[in-house]
Amino acid sequence: MTDHETTERVFDAVAAALAGPEGPSPGFVTDALEYFTGYVERCHNHKEEDHLFPIVESLGVPRHGGPLAVMLAEHRQSEEALATLVRTGRAYIAGDRSALEGLRVAFGAYAGLLKEHFWKENDILYPLARRLMGVSDVARVLAGIEAVEHAIGPDTRERYYALAKQIVEGGDVRDLSHALDRDVLAAMLNTLPLEVSFVDADDRVQYFSHEHAAKIFPRTRGAIGRAVQQCHPPGSVHKVNAILASFKAGARSVAEFWIDMGPRKVHIRYFAVRSPEGQYLGCMETVQDVTAIQALQGERRLVDEALSGGR
Repeated sequence: MTDHETTERVFDAVAAALAGPEGPSPGFVTDALEYFTGYVERCHNHKEEDHLFPIVESLGVPRHGGPLAVMLAEHRQSEEALATLVRTGRAYIAGDRSALEGLRVAFGAYAGLLKEHFWKENDILYPLARRLMGVSDVARVLAGIEAVEHAIGPDTRERYYALAKQIVEGGDVRDLSHALDRDVLAAMLNTLPLEVSFVDADDRVQYFSHEHAAKIFPRTRGAIGRAVQQCHPPGSVHKVNAILASFKAGARSVAEFWIDMGPRKVHIRYFAVRSPEGQYLGCMETVQDVTAIQALQGERRLVDEALSGGR
């Protein structure tokens, strides 16, 4: 599944690069084709076909019919789609600018097929395999994965993941939240079943959720811009400073507490917020009434919720 996630980010990077009127550089396309052919088709698919699929079949899932048959058929389809992508990509790399539109179409077909394929494996085949496989089966699959990667070359996964990172950085892939409207994002934060606040790298309060709702720890807009130390009782400021110092130093990333407030159990957590490069951006605090969560017993499945009418 990590292979899938990595490849989907490469897809987004290539899509972004192809969307520009000038098209990507030949070197960028070369890297993308190397990743798709060298890792996705030659490595990832063989981990499944040579090791995972046979074990799942031995545990009672037929190869002819059912999810295994679908996955194998789609592997063959992806090979054909990739062959078309490679042909148009090579023409583009060679300097044929008229190949750009064909490259966009070929990439769209290949990426579209694999995104749907990955979803089916993540949502159907892999959970099925987990239910069926024992410890020894898992060990065999892991050994097979290592064998496939070793046969291609030393540090195969590390090299191709590094190539994927290079492609993503060259394709201007933005965080998924970038496409969300600010009002939608604000509504999402205010809908969370916990209160969220954010203190920046200079220890100043910049945000808190649920402004117009009842809160466990009431606060007003007057808190915005204030030093977080001013928002805590004097007796606990040294503890706040110690937590923030450990976050900034990279010594820890989470601090949590729980207290009783009358009949309620309240869970308070602090999280260090860091950039993808590891730079400390600030601290996020969450406050949640977990009384009802503590009282949960047994199970309530999604089908039970549907039958109850969502009550």
